Amino acid sequence: MLILNATIHTMVGEPIPNGWLRTEGNKIAALGVMPKAPENGETAIDVCGAELYPGMIDAHTHLGMWEDGLTFEGDDGNEETDPVTPQLRAVDAVNPLDRCFSEALAAGVTTVVTGPGSANPIGGQLAAIKTCGSCIDEMIVKAPVAVKMALGENPKSVYHGKNQTPSTRMATAALIREELFKAKRYLEDMERAKTDEDFDPPEFDMKAEALLPALKGSVEVHFHAHRADDIDTAIRIAREFHLNYVIVHGTEAHLIADRLKKEGTRVLAGPFLCDRSKPELRNLTPANPGIISAKGILTAIITDHPVVPIQYLAACAGLAVLEGMSREEALKAVTINPAKICGLDDRVGSIEVGKDADLVVFDEDPLSMAAKPVYVIADGKIVKER
Repeated sequence: MLILNATIHTMVGEPIPNGWLRTEGNKIAALGVMPKAPENGETAIDVCGAELYPGMIDAHTHLGMWEDGLTFEGDDGNEETDPVTPQLRAVDAVNPLDRCFSEALAAGVTTVVTGPGSANPIGGQLAAIKTCGSCIDEMIVKAPVAVKMALGENPKSVYHGKNQTPSTRMATAALIREELFKAKRYLEDMERAKTDEDFDPPEFDMKAEALLPALKGSVEVHFHAHRADDIDTAIRIAREFHLNYVIVHGTEAHLIADRLKKEGTRVLAGPFLCDRSKPELRNLTPANPGIISAKGILTAIITDHPVVPIQYLAACAGLAVLEGMSREEALKAVTINPAKICGLDDRVGSIEVGKDADLVVFDEDPLSMAAKPVYVIADGKIVKER
């Protein structure tokens, strides 16, 4: 496929005015400045000066985990029978035929991170997937991309109602620490058994096994944390166990932005196109991502679908601009920044040779509520056309 006469927003450099881009298979093969002519048998699309962007990325959703229009039957996001479940995998719960995948694609959202909710202190393994496809195994970009952990009101409220631990923030943190300590000891015993023939390896522990990549730093830990003190607890635990961590939501991040910058904390900010539905959201403001990104904190914008329907990801970025975020940073917050934060930038998030051919063409500002893609291209194929 050859796209002609486009202003190409690579998201890693200056825009390329009057550019062209060629795909081969599911990858970006080449790009440059016009003129360019199609080769024999090549499909050519002249977009007549429209804007070409990488497919958008929502780095925190529950897409396919809470199915649209269903209650218990399609609710597969929280296993509220055990507060510590690192062994659960999002890929075993996602229904890729949920119609919200089509709505995501129609809006130009081509990659998402999806997974368990925040009922449990340790909820399970998140997966990065494409929104185009019918079989989850063929849609995976990276799985697991992170282990989900949660602090604050959600675990408290779930287990307080069951008269079970954790019903305080202390207990939530303690359960996370306990499981990480167990996994650390499990790893140490496994390593010792390799060199000490008189020492037996530990019995298989699936929970510990699921946490080993997090302890080794090869898989991130995504901490659900709204309030500033919960964010600080996440950082404290991450420091204790040398975790490669990300703060999800970070509702009060703007109140401690200088400290987060010093810590090198990365934030998946949102949702903020919603009400303040619980006490820990009292300081929710759509100015948050603009404030923290201006401090130099690597920031992405998220919908937390279905809290905010995923098709409004670009609208959320537009709202952030309205509340003070620079337009360029808002565009990065739904493309290259989430890719960098989640370790997906070798494949998605920018327009570069060798990356996946996930592309969106707009003939108006994509951050406008009125904007609708002219074309959505996923893995080198046109999947939506206006």
